[in-house]
Amino acid sequence: MNTVTQKKKIPKRRWGIGALLGMGVLINYIDRIGLSVAAPQIKEMFDLTPVELGLLFSAFAWSYSLLQIPVGMVIDRFGPTRVGRWGAFLWGVASVITAFSSGFAGIFFARILLGVAEAPAFPVSAKATGYWFPRGERGMATAIFDAAAKFSNVIGVPLIAVTIVTFGWRWGFGLTALLSFSYFIAFFVLYRDPSADPKLSKEELHYIQSGGASPEGPSEAGAVNMLGYLLTKSKVWGLTIGFAAYGYSFYLFLTWLPGYLVQTMHMSILKSAGFAAIPWAVATATDLFVGGWLIDHLIAKGKDESVVRKSVLIIGMLFGLAVFGATQTTDPVWAIVWISIALGGLASAAPVGWSLPSLIAPKGGAGTIGGIMNFANNLMGAAAPIVTGVIVGATNSFTNAFLVAGVILVIGIISFVFVLGKIEPIPDPAPAAPAPVPAR
Repeated sequence: MNTVTQKKKIPKRRWGIGALLGMGVLINYIDRIGLSVAAPQIKEMFDLTPVELGLLFSAFAWSYSLLQIPVGMVIDRFGPTRVGRWGAFLWGVASVITAFSSGFAGIFFARILLGVAEAPAFPVSAKATGYWFPRGERGMATAIFDAAAKFSNVIGVPLIAVTIVTFGWRWGFGLTALLSFSYFIAFFVLYRDPSADPKLSKEELHYIQSGGASPEGPSEAGAVNMLGYLLTKSKVWGLTIGFAAYGYSFYLFLTWLPGYLVQTMHMSILKSAGFAAIPWAVATATDLFVGGWLIDHLIAKGKDESVVRKSVLIIGMLFGLAVFGATQTTDPVWAIVWISIALGGLASAAPVGWSLPSLIAPKGGAGTIGGIMNFANNLMGAAAPIVTGVIVGATNSFTNAFLVAGVILVIGIISFVFVLGKIEPIPDPAPAAPAPVPAR
């Protein structure tokens, strides 16, 4: 019996887990964007100032960003099962608190809590994917949950908007609470690490592990020692700097694309919303088919794994430089074409970036690497809208803002090319020294 026939007989439970993780990230992002959609009604009901509204918008990012590294260490210590359950439960709690809030303070607290609750989401998904998928399937498995973040911008805003317009803003957060608690139940019932999953067949477990899945369990070095060890590795810095450059452009488009279309292309708000959905739809497609399927396909054909992943990573970032094209046109159609090329390229690189923590980490270190990487990513994500706002306010144009994003992308590409090196596991650190036994 040949290898192809044997492979076809292997069950597909791992892909159900991949879909579960993707659904979690989709709900995760719908939770995040709910406040932006509800803001006009909330502002009017509670008579909020622009400063207070700005504080509400930023509250999530404070706790979310600051907790990335600590949460990564916690995930490496306790595993994605326990941390993922608590996180998903707290998403729903945060939405319930928002729905019943009587003013600024309650919503502000809920947004801080949402940042705490969602801080583990991407590192949990990255680590769980490392456990559940062989290296040759890691591209599509990662693309599933990463593409969900992009797709949330296509369906999340209309879904929340229709709910809020029809029933009021509190029901918008009631909907996100329902989605979050539903996911918590699904995750609680369905997710286990492979070694603890009673429904995973021995054949599929062998296939996953023999294909280079990340070993389960914490590192013998200890969480703090692991963090210090990883911070000395050029691979970690190459990944972190490169992914932070990606994050700057991603968050620029996430926060400013509708405003750019209204101000520069003179569109109505309704028309800009329709046009803005186009690049995100393109990004969803390239994320899945280039960052996911194409990578796995080329590796299955015998191409060098490191070369394939780095090529997609770097070429995707280079396509991101198409943002320069948007500075040279006043035609909204051409502007959307250039931005779609840029965002599509960045989206194809993103799942490669998120697959790397589990591909390069020593045992028990994937969550920590994911936390380091996402901490820098979100710092740049916080900087992008501020820097863009300052530049647009000073020049009344997005040209220089897009140029800054392009320069940062070039720095990220250089980091991926020269600092990241070959995509291969970092050696395990030395075990932590045992505590001395007190003299009797």
